[in-house]
Amino acid sequence: DILRRAMGKKIKKEMDQQRQVFVDGAMSRNVPEGKAAEIFNQVAKFAGYGFNKSHAAAYALVAYQTAYMKANHPLAFLAASMTMDINNTDKLRSFRDELKRLGKALLPPDINASEAAFTLDQGAGTERSVRYALAAIKNVGEAAMASLVAERRENGLFADLTDFAGRIDPRAVNKRQLENLARSGAFDGLNANRKQVLDGMENLLSHASSAAKERESGQIGLFGGEAAPPVGLSLPQTDDWPLRERLKEEFAALGFFLSAHPLDHYHGALQAMSVRQCAEIVAAGRQGNFNMAGIVEEISERTSGKGNRYAFVQFSDTSGTFETTVFSEILGASRELLVEGNELFIKAGVQFEGESARFTVHALEPLDQAAARQAMTLTVFLDSNQPLAPLHEVLAGKEGGKGRVKLVPRLPGGAGDGDLEVEIGLPGGYAVSPAVLQALKEIPGVIEVREI
Repeated sequence: DILRRAMGKKIKKEMDQQRQVFVDGAMSRNVPEGKAAEIFNQVAKFAGYGFNKSHAAAYALVAYQTAYMKANHPLAFLAASMTMDINNTDKLRSFRDELKRLGKALLPPDINASEAAFTLDQGAGTERSVRYALAAIKNVGEAAMASLVAERRENGLFADLTDFAGRIDPRAVNKRQLENLARSGAFDGLNANRKQVLDGMENLLSHASSAAKERESGQIGLFGGEAAPPVGLSLPQTDDWPLRERLKEEFAALGFFLSAHPLDHYHGALQAMSVRQCAEIVAAGRQGNFNMAGIVEEISERTSGKGNRYAFVQFSDTSGTFETTVFSEILGASRELLVEGNELFIKAGVQFEGESARFTVHALEPLDQAAARQAMTLTVFLDSNQPLAPLHEVLAGKEGGKGRVKLVPRLPGGAGDGDLEVEIGLPGGYAVSPAVLQALKEIPGVIEVREI
């Protein structure tokens, strides 16, 4: 303590001397004494943590190295960066957007192809891509995913879900972890019906537990031979989620949309409404008012100095993410719409500060509602008369809109023994929103639905 106090007194004395030298020098150059002392105090405060030459040189070297890596090895650099921020969904989303900007693919998680960390993957083509990390899926844990990868490396790829359940250690992975693997699409290569895998998780875990007990007991066959092969895993018979529900579950597991985007099936309606993508607006660099569309991803409400409530709302569209400001009047009128996952039509003003775009919301509306007002025409191709009853159910209550619906049954007996197509226009108009479009596509017996 005596030494610390002595050193403190010495440092204070030296500082006072330096301050006086600085002030005297400044006053000789017609700088007022008070202003000179204020400047010195600011310099002294900054010197407590200043970028001296050695510090600045180290930062410059790291900046050069990372810039070189990104310029010359962008996929490896981004895979490493994503692994470093593997638990930060916001950072992973921004890296995903950067890959999209570079025209590179981020491949979905796959129990037979992914590692615990982000890696490079050859993919289906000749160009390499980044493969999504198993450990980046929410609530799965790095250690558990490392154990799955270790089993795959040691004993080969998982042939199917029965093989997977028979080989995993049920003490290393639990139900919640496996459910999020299913939601994310990691089991798509073994069973593409994500809902069926999720609904059958109890059976999968029971199968895994039985297999583990047999391994531990060293069970052999009745007459000394090998044990009988395991009975196949039984899963409930159920249809997969509709696309929108499938993407909602994927979002819950990953924190953003990866395999597709909910706005993809609004393509025709968005064109009819002159909707612009956020990346397109930023690239153009022109301020003004625009029609936009997005999925609500995050809401942060604040209170201004005057006591008014406002919010920063992050949306995503098919080109990336963008943050908007929603001031008190719009927030009060549309707060019930600002729920995570909602699909909204947005009228926004855009201003630029340098290269940064600032989006201000002027109006919000449910996207289905806005799209239903468009004069779209749906042409529905049928392979028989079986889809007619469910088609009638989908269109019931949608009468009175501006859209038109045409049915094209494909009948045998056309020229050259091909199919004969007859176009039948349904009377009246319909509110043909993208939700109706998607519902029609999912009817068994509907070959195709075209929107005009």
